[in-house]
Amino acid sequence: MVERIPRPDGLRLMLTPNRSLSWHGNVRVWLGLLAISAIIATGFSLAGAWVIIPFAGLELIALASGIYFTSRACQRQEVVTINDTNIHIEKGMKQKQAEWTLPRRYARLRLEAPVHPFAPAKLSLTHRDTNVPLGQFLNIDDTAILVNLLESSGVVVDRREPDPQIGLWF
Repeated sequence: MVERIPRPDGLRLMLTPNRSLSWHGNVRVWLGLLAISAIIATGFSLAGAWVIIPFAGLELIALASGIYFTSRACQRQEVVTINDTNIHIEKGMKQKQAEWTLPRRYARLRLEAPVHPFAPAKLSLTHRDTNVPLGQFLNIDDTAILVNLLESSGVVVDRREPDPQIGLWF
């Protein structure tokens, strides 16, 4: 998701992955599945198939860990601030973990076209030896929105075609 935050001295963009549910929503879904699984496991154990109880527990533990790691990965965010002289990029989860400052005049947005038609383009801001990947978690539409916003703010876009690959699919 690309969110534009108004600033008097330039442009600020907040990039986050699309989230279908909040953490509390995910916990509610897991609790609902826990209740359904407990009812089914209880019914089977009363019918004599008590072996289902440990497998139902393992299934719920695996589901809970998958929900946790997915929700945690969706907490990533990137903030791109563009003013008259610099492009400032901050990345992190819950707090700033890395940051870069590139001169606006010489920085380029490298756009590598995808090999597969259903994949988004790969974006990175570059200046000399610095190459900062940007919005790796964005979908195709959000990537196009980000490219349009950066291009309209004056960032030069360097479009590149993918290297030809020899394979079964593409």
